[in-house]
Amino acid sequence: MSNWQNALDHALEAAARGFSAFPLSRNKIPAIPSPHDKGHACSGLLECGAFGHGVGDASADPNVIRAAFDQAPHAAGYGIACGAGPVPLIGVDLDRKNGVDGVATLNQLANQHGFTIPKTVTVCTPSGGFHLWFTGPDGTHIPNSVGRLGPGIDVRGTRGYLVGPGSRGKTGTYTIHPSITEPTVYPIPEQLLSLLAPPPPPVFRQPLQHTARPGHAGRVLDGLIRVVAGAKQGTRNDRLYWAAAKAWAHVRDGHLAAGEVEAALVSAAIGVGLGDRAAKATIASARKGAGV
Repeated sequence: MSNWQNALDHALEAAARGFSAFPLSRNKIPAIPSPHDKGHACSGLLECGAFGHGVGDASADPNVIRAAFDQAPHAAGYGIACGAGPVPLIGVDLDRKNGVDGVATLNQLANQHGFTIPKTVTVCTPSGGFHLWFTGPDGTHIPNSVGRLGPGIDVRGTRGYLVGPGSRGKTGTYTIHPSITEPTVYPIPEQLLSLLAPPPPPVFRQPLQHTARPGHAGRVLDGLIRVVAGAKQGTRNDRLYWAAAKAWAHVRDGHLAAGEVEAALVSAAIGVGLGDRAAKATIASARKGAGV
């Protein structure tokens, strides 16, 4: 049987079990090229009607799967969409190579946090690792991650995918673990789910209120504080450093007090979500650069 026919047959079997599938190449990447220019915002087949969105093409409809494979003549495997549907699939990828053992890491986490790993669907990978399949509660958002949970553990959640059993890759075939006689996907243990969940959003505190400062230097400091207070995530540290460097120059020239500058800038930085320690480190670095 050809790789293509084998992959299609297994993808249809997965769809019959309620999983959403799409074709993969031998490199484990989506087998259909994107129909869009780079930087497009289209999220999937349902949005534009064309294939080529990777996991966004995944479907449990056998007609859609066949149509996708018709456009992927070199497909050798199929992906299973994670984090979709009323009972989202969560994949825990355990690598065992290059001196890293994800199985040992997961067992250590289970001992530390007091949970048992159920005998859920387990797929053996060609490299000697395993994919554990779990279900999550309705509406659960689990971010994809690599190594965040621990060495050798990757997580496949929302907009992620697992290589389906029966897929043929460059190094071998993905197979159901031989000890699994009843391929049941078990709910993920609550303690493990809490470890996989995204961190809570940062709590932004409002900067301390202050009275407008008199004089030119005071107005300059007020302006620099506004620069920090208006910084968006991803620019906060850079803006803080820039504002601090300008403020320390006025301290060096004797126009502002060092204590006042530091307190005002730290307050503004905390107000936009930077931690106290990180803010003080950035301000200290700018102070050193300004020669104060």
